[in-house]
Amino acid sequence: MKGRNMTRWRDPAKDPRQEPKSHLITAEGAERLRGILDHLSRVKRPALSAKVGEAAALGDRSENADYTHNKKELNRVIARIRYLTKRLDELTVVDRLPADTGRVYFGAFVTLEDEEGEEMRIRIVGHDEIAPDKRWISVDSPLARALLGKPLDEEVTVAAPGGETSYVITEIEYRDPTQ
Repeated sequence: MKGRNMTRWRDPAKDPRQEPKSHLITAEGAERLRGILDHLSRVKRPALSAKVGEAAALGDRSENADYTHNKKELNRVIARIRYLTKRLDELTVVDRLPADTGRVYFGAFVTLEDEEGEEMRIRIVGHDEIAPDKRWISVDSPLARALLGKPLDEEVTVAAPGGETSYVITEIEYRDPTQ
């Protein structure tokens, strides 16, 4: 039987998606998630509920595309609200600087130099804040794991799909979360 709902079987013990994710988030990331939750709860959900009510009042729901679409959208928003509420309850907000700002820890902006002399600036953030366009990587990623606890000018080797890559930490910077 083939179809779009068929997936490849994965051994749960070896599936990277089953690895426990850290429950850390920066203060600004938590604020952003709370803002999204507030917008969905106060603005989007009531607006969609009103649209569903208006479409339901038109009569036959089985052939009412407006009702069907808005009902699906409302269910999606409700599921997202439920997920964000649960996720915010289990997250730990890191709202202070580490004691040793000369080492790489959660929330750090790290400038790395590779073997060819190319520089790359990344930030180590929580799983919910990943932004590839800004080069914000998860604290659970292999590169972040290799960097955690390392001091300035330390060489770090990371296993990459194309082979091992070495980086030198050239700068470590933190933003004060209280500002």
